[in-house]
Amino acid sequence: MRILSLSSTNTPLSEELLFLGREYPLGYEYYRTRLHKAFSSQAHLENEEQIRKGIARAEFVKKEIEALYYLKRYRTLKQRYDN
Repeated sequence: MRILSLSSTNTPLSEELLFLGREYPLGYEYYRTRLHKAFSSQAHLENEEQIRKGIARAEFVKKEIEALYYLKRYRTLKQRYDN
């Protein structure tokens, strides 16, 4: 039963990652297929510890993508307003 509760945390996480992919430099379709492949490759996990590690890795990837978007925004604003 605990494994089901852990796997239910993947749905909001995958939706957040999909939302972040809308401005991915290589396009949304590329991002979506890669994300689907990443989640489906981990679908066989049944050990609770491995599932937690996978969720932690997905959270890390989410934070890294957000950081890259903020960096892109910062560089654009700096280039625009820096004289």
